[in-house]
Amino acid sequence: MSMRRLYRRIARENKVSLSEVRTEIQIAVDAAYKNTPNDGGVIAAYQRRVPRKGVIPTPEEVICYVAGQVQGKRGGVR
Repeated sequence: MSMRRLYRRIARENKVSLSEVRTEIQIAVDAAYKNTPNDGGVIAAYQRRVPRKGVIPTPEEVICYVAGQVQGKRGGVR
């Protein structure tokens, strides 16, 4: 499924605009990267695994990474 199609589906289900979907996802990602818990670096270690061009990943970068992780786990179960 393309990002645009995914955003459209989320927008339709939540009765919001496409831009609002992307903005809200980015707000959540920003908060996760800026407010890491004091857990000895465990969360930060997982965050470093997400491929990104900048300091904080875009919604598309996070979604692609998570989708790849889910598909990889499915592949191992078969």
